[in-house]
Amino acid sequence: MKLEDFDYSLPKELIAKKPASPRDSAKLLRYNRLNKKCVHSRFDEIVCFLQKGDVLVLNNTRVIPARLIAKRIDTDGKLGRKFKILLLEEKKLGVWTAFIDGRGREVGLKLFFDKELRGEIIKKLDDGIWEIRFNKSGKKLDEFIFKLGQMPLPPYIRQEKYKKENKDWYQTVYAKHLGSVAAPTAGLHFTKRLLQKLKKKGVQIEYITLHVGMGTFLPVKMENILKHKMHSELADIDKKTAERLNKAKKEGRKIIAVGTTTARTLEAFAKSYGVSHGSKDVNIFIYPPYKFKFIDALITNFHLPKSTLLMMVSAFLSEGDSKGIKIAKILYQEAIKKKYAFYSYGDAMMITQITQKRLTQITQKRLTQKTQHR
Repeated sequence: MKLEDFDYSLPKELIAKKPASPRDSAKLLRYNRLNKKCVHSRFDEIVCFLQKGDVLVLNNTRVIPARLIAKRIDTDGKLGRKFKILLLEEKKLGVWTAFIDGRGREVGLKLFFDKELRGEIIKKLDDGIWEIRFNKSGKKLDEFIFKLGQMPLPPYIRQEKYKKENKDWYQTVYAKHLGSVAAPTAGLHFTKRLLQKLKKKGVQIEYITLHVGMGTFLPVKMENILKHKMHSELADIDKKTAERLNKAKKEGRKIIAVGTTTARTLEAFAKSYGVSHGSKDVNIFIYPPYKFKFIDALITNFHLPKSTLLMMVSAFLSEGDSKGIKIAKILYQEAIKKKYAFYSYGDAMMITQITQKRLTQITQKRLTQKTQHR
């Protein structure tokens, strides 16, 4: 399978610079794998598309302001060249892996972040990736990161124009566990009000955790995608959550993954009996013709060309064969035609399987709601 198979052309004006307001007013393209048709709607209409007993699984990781600026400390104690640093993962107390951008990087280099926060490069791991040991650890280090850091927004989003707003925008409303350097963006469409509506309808909502790191956003550079190395990310499913998910699956209820990070976690934990529980590093690479073991539906954004995220979506669009690549390109062209917003702050797509009977019920309910709103 070639990298170019997952390429497409996107007009720059369709790259979202900020999210929809309110979040759940974003567009939603719903694709039905049974009749191979797509429907255009608003994200908050997923209340119509989901049924009582369906299980919605979300990633409750919380993004840290992982972009830092440091200056080198020269041998004479003076401050020298600046370095742009993106924290990636805390390996142990006070030690982080990080992308470091700037000339003169080397093991032993001392870094100045603040009059109280210093660091030292202690190991080279990969091209541009190093280990930094800080002079603080635990909650004290977290405090400095939140004080000095900026949200790790993708380069296509202008940080300065919406600097203050991005602190809130680039978090899900249910974010809980600190550790991500990128947001699980499909979850950004949910509001507290929408989640309450879903609960009231009887949709079961469950949370897992995957701390987004290099495994999610590192670009694929190998033309033969099978040679791409997925970096691991820490994921966690607690015992009671796993038990509830397995019970729902056994009862034949739909498991809907919100985002590719949730899907990767559930598939990485999937066993013959359901999903396991606990914490572990996840580096599963999903691409066509992968056959999914646990999830039944997927809510996701529109992803960058040639990304592992687009490869996963292609795999889910047509399980067990390579036809999903073609379907993904057709759906993406439809979204472009309809002026959908793309990438992190963009609109959403829901991939599911809905019977004709259920389709009729959904159509009737949507028409009733639109009549009531007039």
